[in-house]
Amino acid sequence: MATPGGSDTTGSQASVTSSAAPRRLIDSHCHIDAPEFDLDRDAVLARARDAGVVQQVIPATHRAGWSKLGDICAAHPGLHATYGLHPMFLADHEPEDLDRLSDTIRDGHAVAIGECGLDYFVDGLDPVRQAFYFEGQLRLARAHDLPVIVHARRAVDAVIATLRRFGGIRGVVHSFSGSSEQAQRLWQLGIHVGIGGPVTYERARRLHRVVADLPAEQLLIETDAPDQPGSAHRGQRNEPAHLLHVCDAVAGLRGEDVDALAEQTARNAARLFGLSTP
Repeated sequence: MATPGGSDTTGSQASVTSSAAPRRLIDSHCHIDAPEFDLDRDAVLARARDAGVVQQVIPATHRAGWSKLGDICAAHPGLHATYGLHPMFLADHEPEDLDRLSDTIRDGHAVAIGECGLDYFVDGLDPVRQAFYFEGQLRLARAHDLPVIVHARRAVDAVIATLRRFGGIRGVVHSFSGSSEQAQRLWQLGIHVGIGGPVTYERARRLHRVVADLPAEQLLIETDAPDQPGSAHRGQRNEPAHLLHVCDAVAGLRGEDVDALAEQTARNAARLFGLSTP
């Protein structure tokens, strides 16, 4: 989860028109449980299905939201819950939440732990407390044999160092904004990178270079909806149907067939999270 990028004017939700024939896509990071979707969640999910987004991975951010997230995922086929403690919600976390997280994972149907990680961008987020919860969730990932969904804003090197110290962790750094060298180091640790709406902006030239160079097996695509809308929906609420635009942009940067890129990223997500291949 991150704040929307590049807000210009607001307006009605634009239709998805980037593909004549729906592809079978997996949105590897979408907050469909967010209150922004409470009034029209069913319609949003229907638009996603119409656009070919057949599965979504839904990361939690704090303990108070776990129950709602689990209920939403249980009620809608193709939604997969993950539970975690996001660094931006640090004020909401208690040390006992790590034990509660373990119980929730054991009792639920989680496909990953997260969203967890480090955020060195937002002022006032104690890095020591962030590390406590991040490392606690990495221990749970090993104990439960689950991947992690990692938030790493202005903290990619610190995340890499922590993952290397723990070892044996699989997962994804979502909304990746680091360098090609950092992406390579993550892949050496078995960590994927998630690419979303920011890749659709012309000014994101460093990200474009990174995406062009990524190993195909490392790449996941995501929306992070309702946050991080792409350039076609600047200033609007993001939603999972817009994954089509991300897929088109990534394929163009890599000089690959769009349908092949959709199939590859869906296969990567299915393998990482233990999902059926669409």
